[in-house]
Amino acid sequence: MAWKSSGLMRMHSYLLLVILFLPHEMTCSVLTVNGKTENYILNTQRGFQESLNCAVQNHTGEEGLLWYREEGTVDLKSGNKINSSSICVSCISENDNGVTFTCKLRRDQSVSISVVLNVIFPPLLSGDQFQTVEEDSDVKLVCNVKSNPQAQMMWYKDSSILNLEKNHHQVQQTSESFQLSITKVKKSDNGTYSCFANSSLKIETLDFHLCVKDRAVTVPVEPIIAASVVVFLTLCFGLIARRNKIIKLCIKGQDPQRETAL
Repeated sequence: MAWKSSGLMRMHSYLLLVILFLPHEMTCSVLTVNGKTENYILNTQRGFQESLNCAVQNHTGEEGLLWYREEGTVDLKSGNKINSSSICVSCISENDNGVTFTCKLRRDQSVSISVVLNVIFPPLLSGDQFQTVEEDSDVKLVCNVKSNPQAQMMWYKDSSILNLEKNHHQVQQTSESFQLSITKVKKSDNGTYSCFANSSLKIETLDFHLCVKDRAVTVPVEPIIAASVVVFLTLCFGLIARRNKIIKLCIKGQDPQRETAL
């Protein structure tokens, strides 16, 4: 029994020595961004400026840091790379919404922490606002929309909610557009269509002006060309058929002149 206890003591001493003499790099370093130890979403707004400070916790020496914007590296000054590193995101726009910034440990990039920007902004609308089409043709009114939070969309016509007719109107919505398709346009479709976006921040509208003109009368060119060719050939064949008679008439007309000359 004493032998077993002695063996256990020696094993414990050996493990303790191994732990004590482990290289410093084997210690568990933890990264934080703005004091947070886990990935998080940062709510912000258009025009704002945000600072992100990445720090190494539990370090026993100098630890190099890297910053990434999505897949691309962020350039850092030499004094902004060791144990603590800060970046500034200025003039935030709607295009920064959903962008991920990641801080990584240089020697072990599996140690990382990320921040996702959640940019809050009212609806932004755009599109081709003036269209002229012929009667019986098809047309699409595309309202490009960006909004966070997402806006509720609706189409109006001449200041009233558009009454969607089956097989005539079709509405399609994606994360970035709100589209109205009109099949076989009629004169009654002429007017102003309004793309209406309602979010918790603001209500925005964009007007689309649709002008329906009479269908152009098309002249069939090919039949006219074919008819012209037929007429030309008929005249040619007619002249050829009457050639002998014409020649005789010409000769007869010249004979009296010869007699007078004699």
